[in-house]
Order: sequence, then C-alpha cells, then structure tokens
Amino acid sequence: MSFKTIILAAGKGTRMKSKLPKVLHKVGGKEMLNHVIDISKKAGSSEVVAIVGHESELVKEKISKDVHTVYQEEQLGTAHAVKCASSFINDEDDIVVLCGDTPLVNSDTLKNLYDYHKKNKYYITVLSTEKEEPKGYGRIIRDENGDLLRIVEEKDADDEEKKVREINSGIYCFDGKELKEALGEVNNDNAQGEYYLPDVIEIMRRKSLKVGAFKGATIEELMGVNSRVDLAKAEEIFRIRVNTHHMENGVTILDPKNTYIDGDVTIGSDTIIYPNVRITGKTVIGEDSEILSGSSIDNSTIGNNVVINHSTIVDSKVGDETKVGPFAYLRPKSNIGKGCKIGDFVEVKNANFGDGSKASHLSYIGDADVGKNVNIGCGVVFVNYDGVNKFRSTVKDNAFVGSNSNLVAPVVVEEGGYIATGSTITKTVPDGALSVARARQTNIEGWVEKKFGKKD
Repeated sequence: MSFKTIILAAGKGTRMKSKLPKVLHKVGGKEMLNHVIDISKKAGSSEVVAIVGHESELVKEKISKDVHTVYQEEQLGTAHAVKCASSFINDEDDIVVLCGDTPLVNSDTLKNLYDYHKKNKYYITVLSTEKEEPKGYGRIIRDENGDLLRIVEEKDADDEEKKVREINSGIYCFDGKELKEALGEVNNDNAQGEYYLPDVIEIMRRKSLKVGAFKGATIEELMGVNSRVDLAKAEEIFRIRVNTHHMENGVTILDPKNTYIDGDVTIGSDTIIYPNVRITGKTVIGEDSEILSGSSIDNSTIGNNVVINHSTIVDSKVGDETKVGPFAYLRPKSNIGKGCKIGDFVEVKNANFGDGSKASHLSYIGDADVGKNVNIGCGVVFVNYDGVNKFRSTVKDNAFVGSNSNLVAPVVVEEGGYIATGSTITKTVPDGALSVARARQTNIEGWVEKKFGKKD
C-alpha cells in the first residue's frame, strides 16, 4: 500500500526577509522543499503534489519533474491550499499532508504514521509529539479511548488544556474521500479569515468518523523554518544527524561540529575527515582516504586511499592512491587517474590525467589529455585559449615536460617525448625526441658598466 502526498509550499516566508521563496532556502545543501519531497518518496509516497504560490515558476524550476504542482493564487489558509489539489485526490486514496518548511522529518516517521493510520482505521491521523514547554503550540486533546478529540490552539485553550504537553505537528494523514467532502464544509469564520485544515477534525467527528493522533516524532523533526535563525538551527541539527550517520558507518570525523557534509554524500569506511572540511552535492568518497582540513569537495568521486590536503575539487574524479594538494584546484571535468600526484598550487580543468602521472607544483593543466607516468614540471602551462576558442593538448605516456614550459594548443607530445626546461612548444614532439624551444643564451660582457657606470 502507498499514499499520495500534498506539500504546502505557497507562502512567501516574510520573516526570512529574502527575495528567495522560503521553501527554496537550503539545509544541508538542498532546498527545504526538496528535502520534504525526497522524504515523502522514501516513506512510500506514490505521487507528490506541491502547492505553490509566491515565485511559483522559480519553485517549479528547482523541483523534480515528476512532482505535480498546483498554483494557489491567494494564500487563504491550509485547508484552502489542500483544496486546490482536489483534482489529485481520489476516493480510494490516502493523503499525507506535509509542510515545505519542515526539512528534518524522517521518512521512517512518515511511514510509521501511515501504518498507524491504516492499522487503526482512522479517517484522520495527526502526527504529534510531546514538548516540555508547549507554549505557543496547538494541543492534542484526546477522548477517553485515546482517540483524537480536537486540537486546541494556545489562544483558545483553558487552563487544563494548556497543561497538555502533546502538540500538533501540522502533518496529517487523511482518507481521501472524506477529506474532499470535509474540505467543502470548512469555513473561514475566524479572526484571520482563513480556512484551517484542523477544522476538518471536528467535521469528521460530527459524522462519527474515527480520528486519531500518532505520537511518533521528535520535537526536532517537527521544527518549522520561518527565519534565518531557524534556518541556522535546522542546519546544525541536520549536520550532526548526517555526521553521526557516517560515524556509525565507520567514518572517522575528528570534529563533527566543524565538518559540513551534505545529505547525499557517500563515504566509505575508515576514511578520516579532518576539521573544517566541506563535502557537498552527490560526492562519493571511497575507503581509507584522508580529507585534510580546509578541503572542499563538490559533486565529485574520490577513490580509495586518497589524500586530499587543503584543496578544492569540483565535478571531478580522483583515482585510488592519488594525492592532491595542498592548495590544488580541480575544476569541473578533471579526471585524475590512480597513483597520481597533483601538488601544491596546481590547477586542472577539463583534463584527463593518466595513472602514475605527476604535477608536483605550480602548473596549469587545462583542456588536456595526459597519459600514464608523465612528469609535469614546476611552472608548466597548457596554453589552451586564443581569446576566442579553447584547444586541447595531448601528452602521451612516459613523456617529460620540463619546468617553466608552455604547451601551446593544439599540440601533441608523443610517447616518451622530452621537453627541455623553459621551452615553448607549438609543434608535435616526436616519440622519444628531446624538444628544445628557447633562444640560445648570449652573454654580453661589460654591459652593466656601460649602461649604468662603474660601481664604487
């Protein structure tokens, strides 16, 4: 069995004080709305509908194409938002309603909510939790059988009801047929003039339909993000959650509070992550590697037994037993082989770098295909741009490029070719040949004295 999900994501989020819609602010490198979408799918949702409003086109751009969107022209309350999606609600459906600004809910919590809803044959099940200091939250009031009697908002609660510590999460599971009928009966006879989803509870109870509350979440899971302060708190909770997951799976994280890892990152066992490291996107890191302080890795694949030292890697691949850094920069489409060395202040961009090859320091390798066991000397520049177009250079296996040389693309260095230090190469270097492309040194004796006079 599965359910459909409706996610409320139409609000502007004025307390964020941002041009960006609230649900597109990121936690752990991912938009809050996308967190909620992914959580619902993982919990078993067969179809997801997002209710959009403020900056709707931008919101639609940022979510996956398999998510339906419904435009809510005026934000007239939670019941009104769900009613906008009525065309997606069939009589036989179970509907879970979520908020787009609650990115910390666990998929297991939603699955347990749905299972509880079906097992007890409820027509509404509200997800709840307990809070030591529940001030400001709607209270869950149960009847003598433990079923849900009503939800009482703080401002409407009497003294006894205010003592209740069980609170409403704003997350619900509904019977589709009864939900559609009840939505037609909700009115806006309240101080805000809005249509509230909790009013559906009273409507169903009047029909003697069974409604319940599932106390199955932590207070952290139910945290709504309404301000930049909330966003920072959510980021901290998410970061500790992710780091704990990796540590429990055999990764050493020396300082979890100062290590920033996105939720979609995969890390193998016995890898060590040092403080002040940021690993983002869908990065995959193998086993037994070391990511030293100051490193930033985004959407890249790192092999086994790799050492990354204070370097930046973006949209690239690094093979097993390779060392990168310190202060190296692998720009997009860099493919570094096994057993390589990319040393200090080396920049690589859109290049293939073969197994066993080395660029130990101060080189630029752009738009190039470098073979196996190639040595790139200090200060080598692959000159790939003529001001209009980019060109590629090819350096084949076992070649040697001496320090302070320039390879002016398009150019080929054949296998075993040797380039003398300080050369500017504009033509093919034959297999096994030494290429020297520099002016012969000339010494003019006495030039300094003639130019500037004899020194005292």
